[in-house]
Amino acid sequence: MILKRNRAWALLILTACIAPTARLRAAQPGAARAYLIGATVPEFTAKCDVRVDLTGDREILFITRLLTLHVPYDKVNTLEYGQHVGDRTLEAVLISPMFRLSKSRKHFVSVGYVDAHGRQQVLFMQVNKGDLRALLAELEGKTGRRVEYTDDEARRGRG
Repeated sequence: MILKRNRAWALLILTACIAPTARLRAAQPGAARAYLIGATVPEFTAKCDVRVDLTGDREILFITRLLTLHVPYDKVNTLEYGQHVGDRTLEAVLISPMFRLSKSRKHFVSVGYVDAHGRQQVLFMQVNKGDLRALLAELEGKTGRRVEYTDDEARRGRG
């Protein structure tokens, strides 16, 4: 009985030590995790996970499981950031009324660029909160474009 209890505590401590390092490894410099909501690029499927890689000197890489899209920095012409703030009514009803006191925020980034055929293309993504600030700063720095904010709260919050 004591051996099983010690094993359970050891597993709990090990899990607590490994979880933060896995999160740090996922949020590497120059790469952000996001969820692609929509795109005007016909080959790029919407509704999938995407990794935005800004480590290159000349282009942004949008990497999914099936396809990698290369967008040169000098072809990017619009960067927008917005957020959606919602209440947690469902959680308050199902779990605890204390959830009514908090808000849920979703962070959205859109990247507009001109493709090789001269057509305007847009990628619209929901970005993880932990990757947002670094992504916006790197996008501004590498493309030379300023991020446009959809509202004042997005400008104040910025992640």
